[in-house]
Order: sequence, then structure tokens, then C-alpha cells
Amino acid sequence: MLLSFCNEQGLVEAGCDEAGRGCLAGAVYAAAVIFPPDYRNSRLNDSKQLTARRRNELREEIERDAVAWALGVVTPAEIDEINILNASFLAMHRALDALAVRPEFVIVDGNRFRPYTPPAAEKPLPHATIVKGDGKYLSIAAASILAKTYRDDYMTELHGDYPRYGWDGNAGYPTAAHRAAIAAHGITPYHRKSFKLLRDVDLPKE
Repeated sequence: MLLSFCNEQGLVEAGCDEAGRGCLAGAVYAAAVIFPPDYRNSRLNDSKQLTARRRNELREEIERDAVAWALGVVTPAEIDEINILNASFLAMHRALDALAVRPEFVIVDGNRFRPYTPPAAEKPLPHATIVKGDGKYLSIAAASILAKTYRDDYMTELHGDYPRYGWDGNAGYPTAAHRAAIAAHGITPYHRKSFKLLRDVDLPKE
């Protein structure tokens, strides 16, 4: 059973996670989720442990049950400009900015996070980083599901314009088929040019 809250002060807590950090193409997505204090859902888990069908079913439940939820997106061009680590932090900050309810405490999957200061606030919110937090806390698990499903939808839509790269199946991750398509056809405007797309090869832009 995943835990409800990390903080012990009764603060309004938002869980954050991102999707797409290791991809060769596409934006990085993040989500932030705030649940009611007494919320329970035994079906929630780390998005990587769930089937695509179950993730989409749970997305509906999360959006229905959450006090607030929001997405943050950072484009491939922004990733190339500020690097993927900073882009992941920025995506989570954008998700937190977009919440209809302001959190008082933030929990984040992983071991690194740039402190988040809400608009017009004087200091950052307290936060905790939790390794494998998407398998420990409900709000982080929910954020992982929202970030993953919305990013998959985005990559499937892009696949319609660039079917050679198989983004409807690989979501932009560095599969052998994706790299082979890059070698054969070059890159698209959605590829991350700062990433090592192919070793020791200069790639023309499609």
C-alpha cells in the first residue's frame, strides 16, 4: 500500500514526477498532483509497473479524485538550451505553477530537485526528494501516471507527421529501430540536438 503523505505537519502536499528525460526526441513532461488528506487508492503504482490500459484508466481516476493536478512541459529546443536536468526541474516547476491549489510542501521522485518558489512568494517551499518515490507515495505515483500518459499521447500525435521513427511505440526513447531511422533519414525538429543521437555521425536535419 502506497503512503498518503510524507510531511507530518498536515501541510498541503503535492507530488511531482517527470517523463521523457531519457528520450532522444520530444518534450519532457512533468505532473504535479494534490490529493485529499484521507485519499486511498490501492490500484495506484509506479507508472512503469502498469500496462498502458491501466495507466489510462487510472488517469481518469486521478483527474476525478485529485484536489488539483497540472502538467508542465519543456520543449526540445529548451532542453537543448538548458540541458535535460534543468529541463526536468523546469517542467516540474511549471506543473506546480499551474496547480489551482497552492501546495505547502512538495515531494519529488528521485534524489535531486531545484527548490520551488511559488509566484509572488518570498521563499521556496519545503520539499523532500524520495528515491523510487513513485512506488512509495500516492501523489508521486499519480504524477508519474499523468506525465507518462500525456507524453505518450503527444508522441503518438507527432508520429502521424514523422512515422519513420516509430514514436507511437518507442515514445522517442533510444531503441535500435529509432536510432536506425535517424541514421537513415536524419533528424526532425523534435529531436534533441544536444543528445548523442548516433555515435560519431553528423546528422542532417530532415
